[in-house]
Amino acid sequence: MKHYLYAFGAILCWASLPTATGSGLSELSTEELMFFSFTCAGLYLYVQSALMTRSWRIHVPNAKVSLFGVYGLFLYHYVYYSAIDNAPLAECAILTTTWSFWIVVFSSVLMFRKLKTATVVTACTGLFGAALVISAGRDLSFDTEYAFGFALALCCGLIWSSFSVGLGRLGLRKDPMTIFTIYAALVSAALYVATGPHAMPSPTALLSAAYLGCVPLGLSFYLWHKALSGGNMVVIGYLSYLTPPLAVLMVALVHGQDIHPQVLLGMVVIIAASIGGRLSLPKPTAGQRIAEK
Repeated sequence: MKHYLYAFGAILCWASLPTATGSGLSELSTEELMFFSFTCAGLYLYVQSALMTRSWRIHVPNAKVSLFGVYGLFLYHYVYYSAIDNAPLAECAILTTTWSFWIVVFSSVLMFRKLKTATVVTACTGLFGAALVISAGRDLSFDTEYAFGFALALCCGLIWSSFSVGLGRLGLRKDPMTIFTIYAALVSAALYVATGPHAMPSPTALLSAAYLGCVPLGLSFYLWHKALSGGNMVVIGYLSYLTPPLAVLMVALVHGQDIHPQVLLGMVVIIAASIGGRLSLPKPTAGQRIAEK
């Protein structure tokens, strides 16, 4: 059960971003956003790790695992920010949400050696619910003019899902997210220098980037790894569909905005898909039940 609480904590971190930063990140380029946010994320996780382990040393995994970390953290976020730069936000958000779908599909195949029709249906239903939430009150247009941005957004879904499923199966004894984030910060710094010079952002943009680094990146990475280290990946995939509606609800509650009925409908669809998906899973073996405790 605790692994799903960790997953829900990571989801809350991601959902808090629109509420906490508003439009504060809009003035930053992709390279600036990567540099400032990952620098803050790396510092946050390094200090957290030092306080928890009472050591300033960081475990450095082998080259293969390290490259896997750069792939998951740096490449995903660079492709994600690039997608937003090349296509409308709402449409990109719907396409990137496919990572939840692919987590369910990939982990079902790996865990149960088959892909049940019910699993695909419930995963698609959850994706439909997320699309309902994101598109509420908007006129969507998947214009071919933005085909490159849409393709990048779809790649995001494959990158994050494959990283998450792969990370859960590596069986690493020590949390690798701190060093993965430091790697991403170093690559981001090199990218920032290579594309410079850059003007110093406003204090609002810097604070927004710092929040992005410490919570939706830093803290969420820690919680996400804790979730993946022992939770059922299929269930975690279904839970992740809750990110869009929770983000909308947070904005509405904090800023006193009305909640579009379509958002509530989408959330009901997501919850129904999650429950249906969980009930459709094969009964876990004794070993799997122990791992989930």
